[in-house]
Amino acid sequence: MNGSHQVLTALGVSKVVESGHQDYKPGDLVWGMTGCEEYTLITNLESHFKINHPELPLSYYTGVLGMPGFTAYAGFFEVAKPKKGDYVFVSAASGAVGQLVGQLAKITGCYVVGSAGSDEKVNLLKTKFGFDNAFNYKKEQDLTATLKRYFPEGIDIYFENVGGAMLDAVLLNMRLHGRVAVCGMISQYNLEQPEGVRNLFCIVAKRIRMEGFMVTEYYGNYRKFEEEMAGYLKEGKITYVEDVAEGIESYPTALIGLFYGRNTGKQLVAVARD
Repeated sequence: MNGSHQVLTALGVSKVVESGHQDYKPGDLVWGMTGCEEYTLITNLESHFKINHPELPLSYYTGVLGMPGFTAYAGFFEVAKPKKGDYVFVSAASGAVGQLVGQLAKITGCYVVGSAGSDEKVNLLKTKFGFDNAFNYKKEQDLTATLKRYFPEGIDIYFENVGGAMLDAVLLNMRLHGRVAVCGMISQYNLEQPEGVRNLFCIVAKRIRMEGFMVTEYYGNYRKFEEEMAGYLKEGKITYVEDVAEGIESYPTALIGLFYGRNTGKQLVAVARD
């Protein structure tokens, strides 16, 4: 329970056990926002979807086929609007969204570099997810120089997940008419005093388009995305990594770990295996 004595919610995959709605019957598999509990009552169906590909791992509907995957898809194609040959940088690139942005960029014909917080994650980006290059930002003393080293001709698209010093360094390295898709700023969420950004005039000088987005605005296109992504998975064009914690009692630790980069890939909590 939180301070208002309400159950915490998260994205989850569920099986319908009882329904008073004509479109849902017992046994149906659905994904969407659900309570962090073994049984939950769902009254708002606007953000729930029936699962059309149960032959794939159901956990994928909390990630690659669910909101994180759709966030990567909508943010990259609808907001960043890539072109073949674009230079793409992804921060928090080994996370649930970042790993997919990079792979979608490669499918599109872009050059992709990602940043992550450990050597293990950097290796994962290069060997499993097909990034052209990657670096451990914790080992870099000068992020502006680092980005210049990886993008000597500048960055066309920045998929923003962290904010702070990384955003400041990216702005200095953007190309003319570059695009920044702002998905999140996890480095800022728990700071008492958010960090400022000093290089905003680059947006003017380089005619950069910087746009935030919420994936819910694109839910009308979900079925198109689901079929396309399911195809990529079956063809082996997309790889996805999950970090699974067992049991509902592990939820608080798994949640807190997100803010310290302890997870590799999509963080999941398995409440029940049936």
